Amino acid sequence: MRRLRENVNRRSVLKAGALVVAFSLAGAKVVSARVLVRDGAGGDASTAKAIGGFVRIEAAGRIVLVMPSVEMGQGIYTAEAVLLAEELEVGLDQVDLVAAPPDALLYAQPLFKAQLTGGSTSIRGFWTPLRQAGATARAMLVAAAAARWSVPPETCSTDRATVRHEASGRSLSYGELAGDAAAGPTPTNVPLKGAGQWKLIGRSVKRLDTPQKVNGQAVFGIDVVVPGMKIAAVTMCPVDGGRIASLDDRATRRLQGVRDVLRLEGVVAVVGDTYWTAKTGLDALLIEWDHGPNAAVSSETMRSKQAQASSSGKPIAGLLLGDVEGAFTAARKRVEAVYELPFLAHATMEPVNTTVHVRPDGCDIWVGTQTPVVAQTHAARILGLPKDKVRIHNHLIGGGFGRRLQADTIEQAVAFARQVDYPVKFIWTREQDIRHDRFRPSYYDRIAAALGSDGLPVAWTHRVTSGTVRQYFDEGGWPQGRLDKDAVNGAWDTPYDLPAIRVDWVRHDPPVKLNWWRGVGPTHNTFVVESFMDELAHEAGRDPIAYRQALLGKELRSRAVLDLAAMKAGWGTPLPPRSGRGISLHKNFDTRAALVVEVAVDEAGSIQLRRIVAAVDCGIQINPDTIRAQIQGGVIFGLSAALYNGITFAQGRVQQGNFNDYRQMRINEIPPFEVHLITSEASPGGLGEVGTVSAAPALANAIFAATGVRVRRLPIDRAMLAARTN
Repeated sequence: MRRLRENVNRRSVLKAGALVVAFSLAGAKVVSARVLVRDGAGGDASTAKAIGGFVRIEAAGRIVLVMPSVEMGQGIYTAEAVLLAEELEVGLDQVDLVAAPPDALLYAQPLFKAQLTGGSTSIRGFWTPLRQAGATARAMLVAAAAARWSVPPETCSTDRATVRHEASGRSLSYGELAGDAAAGPTPTNVPLKGAGQWKLIGRSVKRLDTPQKVNGQAVFGIDVVVPGMKIAAVTMCPVDGGRIASLDDRATRRLQGVRDVLRLEGVVAVVGDTYWTAKTGLDALLIEWDHGPNAAVSSETMRSKQAQASSSGKPIAGLLLGDVEGAFTAARKRVEAVYELPFLAHATMEPVNTTVHVRPDGCDIWVGTQTPVVAQTHAARILGLPKDKVRIHNHLIGGGFGRRLQADTIEQAVAFARQVDYPVKFIWTREQDIRHDRFRPSYYDRIAAALGSDGLPVAWTHRVTSGTVRQYFDEGGWPQGRLDKDAVNGAWDTPYDLPAIRVDWVRHDPPVKLNWWRGVGPTHNTFVVESFMDELAHEAGRDPIAYRQALLGKELRSRAVLDLAAMKAGWGTPLPPRSGRGISLHKNFDTRAALVVEVAVDEAGSIQLRRIVAAVDCGIQINPDTIRAQIQGGVIFGLSAALYNGITFAQGRVQQGNFNDYRQMRINEIPPFEVHLITSEASPGGLGEVGTVSAAPALANAIFAATGVRVRRLPIDRAMLAARTN
């Protein structure tokens, strides 16, 4: 790959001939595939309406692949480029990659029917459409070459951006054929390669974004520089919902290099020639805050109200199968437990930043966002502009984890930028990024099982109590009484055969704004389900692996990863005192994954990770190296949260602010980590969230095996572990 570029726009497409292939929202039908050619007078000879599809081949020979998903470090640019290049018959060294502009028709994620990157859906949604785009473009180029040579298309072959006719020894480059392809029809239902023909899919290819990230040429949102740009530092009321009571900015305005002091209801921005100037000016402000209605909010009061809601709130049905009540009445034994999970921040390595230039006739925004159409729509609404007058320049993101799904930070920047006539880059500090995040919901789960004579569950109930992220994401909020499926994902779709099951949700919205977090609903629910499954195995006096195996009659793929992980981890072999292994199993995002974590816990409650073994069946593997990296990164992310992370409130304020009190695992804490992949012909599954979902329950179960202490509340309380020994 020669370079990563900014997103495509109509003007850049029209400057040179280009074969453009795009797909409809459904992701299954070609809606535009034609060559764009400028005539001698400079006019546009194309009437194509769908400008900026997945594939552009310019007359000069440049091949551009448009990436519908956003690169956040998960390797999606490389994976999606592989799908396009595979069918287009080009090398990854022959293409440029650009980020897709906001366009819900062309670039909507087929599973969401919206243009966003999240939920481990990118490959699942674009597995077929991107290959179809590449195959369609290749077929058009072959047809153009065959017509020029007066030979049947089936006698031509393609390789490395060249069409060849072996019988005559003739060849033409894709660029040379781009103009001729304009006169031909757009083919439909072009056959895709079979697995035996793949040259790129299934191979561990090098990440296309790595070289520029290593040599410093990669441009993240925070790296953006535009002519005339100033830098702004912001300060916000420490309590969400508060406002400015009084502001004295005289000392700030006297500082050399300070250009403006801007105000919104609960936020102040100081604009300077440099960030240091802006931050210095910010520190010189004299602000008194009205802390507003949330000034008394505390973790203790929110936890108490959530527990009360679990008992007294009206449940919304998620899943009901079998005679649950009858099975509990007839059962030999009933086991029940309560699990609690905290609010979590995203704590991405790249803090919040947005660069905005508002003009009378339009607006440009340079940012890294997982939802470009949402960002464009909200900015246009604030400015009173048509959507097409707001241009989003999407960039590489230094970690998303769901934070960049929300447009609140972009809205804030646009509301400030409309007050000045020059471009401004707004940067949050690390403390602001954590304390003013939109947090992963806290959860309070009540779970119970009725056990039969063999110790296996004959009935199962699981009640989730939480707020809904949809209240802050969907236009108009989320209707009362309507199920938020994310709240029960991972609870109503376990891999186990449960004869009778009831899963429901009690909606309890806290006075805290919410957002999705890596692993979404399954991260929370799999922790509860897999921890409780371990409790049941212990109650039945059975080995945790054997107990799960007995419940996997129809889930052969889940049984395979469970068996493989156990075997590779040496399950059942002796360990030293206060050491233990824990297992987790789940089938979320169309992927099956099992994880074994081995720990040692000393007498003081300190936890040492000794070994991690994962087994994964994600269907067809696009890039095995990236699969392993995603599992490793996801597990470490999830273990960091389980070991160290929780957002707490006192007097309305978030008590954490940086990596000293919201810490992440360090490299010296990472043990040997094996990832074993199962070859599969199933459609590709998701990966970005899978490891995070697996992490906490495997760790908690390992701690129980080492200490006899059951972890039902996160993050893990080490004092509790020191209180007991086996």
